[in-house]
Amino acid sequence: FQRSVSREQMLRLADMTWVEQAFNVCFLGPPGVGKTHLALSLAVKALDLGYTVAFETLDNLMKLLKTVDISGASKRRVRYLAKASLVIVDEVGFMPLSPAEANLFFGFISSMDERVSVIITSNKGFDEWADFVCDATITTAILDRLIHRCEIISMSGNSYRLEHRQSIT
Repeated sequence: FQRSVSREQMLRLADMTWVEQAFNVCFLGPPGVGKTHLALSLAVKALDLGYTVAFETLDNLMKLLKTVDISGASKRRVRYLAKASLVIVDEVGFMPLSPAEANLFFGFISSMDERVSVIITSNKGFDEWADFVCDATITTAILDRLIHRCEIISMSGNSYRLEHRQSIT
């Protein structure tokens, strides 16, 4: 279905050597083109190879980071994220971040930098991140850390869901 990602790109990522080196992967593209699907397929491969993997939407990550000081469950989950080999942050860009959330996201990405591999899925190109992060300086700092050691995969095409929409028969 997704023709903007080559088989060679996915096979290269599937060897997981980039996780050992704490590289990141960013899947960028419109909704429905398979960003999360490809991220999860890499997560399954990483799990098969014995890596520790964590998955959070950006919205849920913000809830965890905002409640880490008052919730034992949040504290345990954030600790798990910090110890994982691979962390997927899904749906980056769907909702704008408040200034406090932008600072929390920067702190999270900074804490992962060159230590934990991160996969980001985003419906926004990097040139649009300042719009939802709402602070150009923090956006630059986040992207500086995220894409320094990163495979960037720009995806295009129509939504799989819309092209394969089903109705009740």
